[in-house]
Amino acid sequence: MTRPLIICAPEPRSIPLIFRPEQEEVLRSNYELIEVAETEVNNLSPQTLSRARYILGQPPLTLRTVEAMSALRCIFNVESNLLNNMPYEPLFQRGVHVVTTGAVFALPVAEMGLAMALTLARDVAAADRAFTEGQELWGGDGNANARLLSGSKIGIIGFGDLGRALRRVLSGFHADIAVFDPWLPPSLLEEAGVRSASLDALLAESETVFVVASVTSENRGFLNAERFNAMPKGARLILLSRADVVDFDDLMAAVESGHITAASDVFPEEPLPLNHPVRSLNGFLRSAHRAGALDAAFKMMGDMVLEDMALLDQGLPPLRCKRAERETVSRMRSRPVDKS
Repeated sequence: MTRPLIICAPEPRSIPLIFRPEQEEVLRSNYELIEVAETEVNNLSPQTLSRARYILGQPPLTLRTVEAMSALRCIFNVESNLLNNMPYEPLFQRGVHVVTTGAVFALPVAEMGLAMALTLARDVAAADRAFTEGQELWGGDGNANARLLSGSKIGIIGFGDLGRALRRVLSGFHADIAVFDPWLPPSLLEEAGVRSASLDALLAESETVFVVASVTSENRGFLNAERFNAMPKGARLILLSRADVVDFDDLMAAVESGHITAASDVFPEEPLPLNHPVRSLNGFLRSAHRAGALDAAFKMMGDMVLEDMALLDQGLPPLRCKRAERETVSRMRSRPVDKS
């Protein structure tokens, strides 16, 4: 029996990264794999393209390539950011699913966000540096700026998979959580146990703000000096999604002025230049885009992909991966990730 064909171009991931050995064995037993660089997919022969049932990855696709892929059922995006690099509308018109495995990163990133929030609220990093320099302050003397996360006012900007995971990890802190997400109706937020709030209200009242919004054609740099100045003095901002949603220079200025403190796992350039001023900015906690990059999360991708392929092979829709929506996918403006 001829096995279904998968075009594998999972950059920046790799098959060994995504699949455990036993998963990879199932993949190779059940399917024929053609492994190519993402830049080579459009150069595959029409005969090969016409046989492909699945694409593993998010390679740039021309309309001509898509039209040649008459057997295509699903594109499995394992980069996880939806890029505007293929003709989505013709794919949707043909009933081809475009799905992402990004949900695997939600809990790891949420846990890192919690760690950052606690670190800022309790001055953990600053106190550690002072200790190594022999300048530590003992007891209450070292808690002049410390705050409790429990019972505090918390804001979450964006309430997709990551926002919902944050809500879960914060549940034990009994905080008053407000959410701003213009793509969700208030009733859905209320059902999730959070308050719907305008952006202005959220920023004005929150002691800690988590930024987990995707980058779209409408929100580049929407968190700027005016927004940061509207936050209470001493508030904390944790950036976990993409740096393009903030004006990063304005964010650094707000921290440098002492108005707020901040933490970020993402930056305007990655890797960040060695002379970038954020590297030496007091009051800014830095993480090298590592919040979600756990091997356990990568291997969950393999589970999701194999389960959804099994459903699709039966003529059923994918259920484990998150499907791209035709109304919003073309509005996404994330940049590709270079490193796993």
